[in-house]
Amino acid sequence: MTAETDHDLTREPVAAHEPSPRSGSIALVLLVAAGLVAVAVGLMTLGRAQAQPYILGILAVLAIVGLFNLFAFAAGIIRFVDRSLDDPVMGRIADHAFDGLAVTDPRGHVVYSNAAYLTLTGASGPQEVRPVERVFIGNPDVSEAVFRLLKAAREGKRQQEEVRISGHDGSQGRWLRMRVRPLGTGKREAKYAVWSIADITRDRERQEDVFQELQHAIEYLDHAPCGFFSVNPAGELAYVNATLANWLDYDLAEIGSGGLKLTDIVSGDGASLLTAIVAVPGEVKTEVFDIDLRMRTGKTMPVRLYHKLAFGADGAPGPSRTLVISRARDERSDPDRAAEVRFMRFFDHTPMAIATVDRGGNVVRANARYAKLGQALGLDSASKSIFRAVNSRDRHLLITAINQAAEGQADVAPVEVALEGTKERWGQFFVTPVDAAENDAEAAIVHMLETTERRALENQINQSQKMETVGQLAGGIAHDFNNVLSAIMMANDFLLNAHKPTDPSFQDIMQIKQNATRAATLVRQLLAFSRRQTLRPQVLDLGDALSDLAMLLRRLIGEKVKHETIHGRDLWPVKVDVSQFEQVIVNLAVNARDAMPDGGKLIIRTANVTAEEAAKLAYKGMPAANYVRIEVADTGTGIPADIRDKIFEPFFSTKEVGKGTGLGLSTVYGIVKQTGGFIYVDSEPGQGTSFHIFLPRHHAEPEVQEQPAAVVGAANGAAKETAPAAAEAKPRTDLTGQGTILLVEDEEGLRALNARGLRSRGYTVVEAENGVEAMEVLEEQSGAIDLVVSDVVMPEMDGPTLLKAMREKNPDIKFIFVSGYAEDAFEKSLPEGQQFDFLPKPFTLSQLVAAVKETMAKAG
Repeated sequence: MTAETDHDLTREPVAAHEPSPRSGSIALVLLVAAGLVAVAVGLMTLGRAQAQPYILGILAVLAIVGLFNLFAFAAGIIRFVDRSLDDPVMGRIADHAFDGLAVTDPRGHVVYSNAAYLTLTGASGPQEVRPVERVFIGNPDVSEAVFRLLKAAREGKRQQEEVRISGHDGSQGRWLRMRVRPLGTGKREAKYAVWSIADITRDRERQEDVFQELQHAIEYLDHAPCGFFSVNPAGELAYVNATLANWLDYDLAEIGSGGLKLTDIVSGDGASLLTAIVAVPGEVKTEVFDIDLRMRTGKTMPVRLYHKLAFGADGAPGPSRTLVISRARDERSDPDRAAEVRFMRFFDHTPMAIATVDRGGNVVRANARYAKLGQALGLDSASKSIFRAVNSRDRHLLITAINQAAEGQADVAPVEVALEGTKERWGQFFVTPVDAAENDAEAAIVHMLETTERRALENQINQSQKMETVGQLAGGIAHDFNNVLSAIMMANDFLLNAHKPTDPSFQDIMQIKQNATRAATLVRQLLAFSRRQTLRPQVLDLGDALSDLAMLLRRLIGEKVKHETIHGRDLWPVKVDVSQFEQVIVNLAVNARDAMPDGGKLIIRTANVTAEEAAKLAYKGMPAANYVRIEVADTGTGIPADIRDKIFEPFFSTKEVGKGTGLGLSTVYGIVKQTGGFIYVDSEPGQGTSFHIFLPRHHAEPEVQEQPAAVVGAANGAAKETAPAAAEAKPRTDLTGQGTILLVEDEEGLRALNARGLRSRGYTVVEAENGVEAMEVLEEQSGAIDLVVSDVVMPEMDGPTLLKAMREKNPDIKFIFVSGYAEDAFEKSLPEGQQFDFLPKPFTLSQLVAAVKETMAKAG
């Protein structure tokens, strides 16, 4: 306080103004009235003439007094006051209050102040009373607070400030609490402000004493010889003492900022032990745990925790109080303690969940991994039964095993059961008995190892093996079917050549041809599923390929289904077989159309997927790499979860009999896999289906210029595959030719038909049943053979072996392989540098003759 306000505060308090004491009374009024009556009576006895001057004089005096009173009332010198306001009790409460009170008018003048206000502001009397802002003018410690109070007073608001007034001449200062509020809620009353000033120095001193004591207590706790921490229900560290922070090599400021959680300082699954305490409403529990704490450097230290936790009436846990005792010294000083520490570390850090149970399956003790398992399964923390961790359908298996152990049976077979929870999880339980003499409460020790990932891997391997077996079977069947179909199609061509379109049987022959062609398509789908078809990959821009398919897709899906293609920007190139890729899109589009009988929307999206994005997708079996994704999505009926894993299996179909072969999606699967890509499906019943195809990005490399489609590079031994539809769509005008052809085929009927067809076109045909007989024919002909047409799979000597042998005798001999298998099934057995052509079975007569003539025309 300034010198101006720092006066002697011991003088008697005086109010700024006191109400005028009321000396008048009713007796005085009666006395005046009686006097006036007596004067009037006396004047009446004098007579009218003598009394008149006196009466006029008295009236004149009364008139003058009345006139002066009127002027005094108008000037405010005389006021009429409501006596009800002159309450001595209320006035004394305000006048003698401990806090200083003052009322200021709209101009800031003090219109009322009590004695305490005069004392606190240093005023000697009502004449020296000043408003708050003038009392503390020039005091920099108070000026800001006073400014805020004045602003609140002008705005008619409440405001409170606590300020410290410096002592005068080095004396101890004081703390003041200053408040301001409007006098009332009315418009006029709100312009008046009520100020109050209270001396709170002693309260502040008591607070500082308490704070100092608290600081001492915190200092004692921080430097105690043991650690201490508190963790809130969210798992965050609310407090850690300096000792524990020093042990863990953490900075106290970092911990105090809320940057650490319980899982950050507890090693392994130990945090699960602290959060798995069974809640009992209204009780306080103290548990003892031997676990490892993790330092900031990653090292661990063994400790014993005395973990105290209080639960509210609703069972909700409050902040913990946990005492930490380091056991690192025990390992060096006490061998018994060291053994105990090592055992507890082993017990809590083993990858198996371990628990001891009584005869009823209630858990007596458990390690951290078991506590974490219970939390992962979503078990109620109040449940102590180990049976609650097992699915109800398999629970009897674990009950039987524990009962056997409780009866003392030594060798209890492990049981593998499904675990409880929303997701499918599996666990294997190993149950061993406990010696009854050691502990009556514990009947068995249960070790549990989760086997969910192992079972998933086993199922994946089994599924892969099954698909591989089915693929091998499909490939073998396709080979045999191709031989049969080749004979049927060749014989059918002879019948067509022998009959005119006007013949009655011509339509029957055409029906045979169409059915044979359809059967050949089914065989190609089998080969696609088994990944043994012949592919002609080429670098492709998916955007252009899908644009070319747009018109065909619109015709296939019909008018009820709306088609939309959304192209990604700057798509990477891929290397695929164009025709096979088109078949993939067509098959998926047809399936989508069938899933939307009442109409819907078919959307095809393309996009680049970087290796980082592919890793985040976490699709099983797909490594992180750069891909181009093709998504085919529909708004159809969706695929039920129970058949979602079967859709790529051959001959599996949800369509009615006669409306599907069950090879559409299996063909898609085979083509994508053979191309080196991956395919996945996302579907929910009633919400549509999305197929995601990932094709690897093609990186351009310097390559030898490719030969025309009919000629195959020597390095890879590949050859032309002439599609039946293409050959029939573009028949050659002249398929006749000359030359000697060695036809090698172990199927006698098919060999005869092929030989007949070639002879009908002007060629000389020499037949051989297998490779050995073909070598004999080659020696007999003495180099007169122009072309060898040979099957691949034959007894005694197969096609590749025959090629090697013949090239040793005649390096320039031309070769065509025909087979029901794909060419990559045998090209690995060929030496590098060999050239040959390839014609897949089944084929028509025109396709065989066209391939022969084209190969004969090549330069030797």
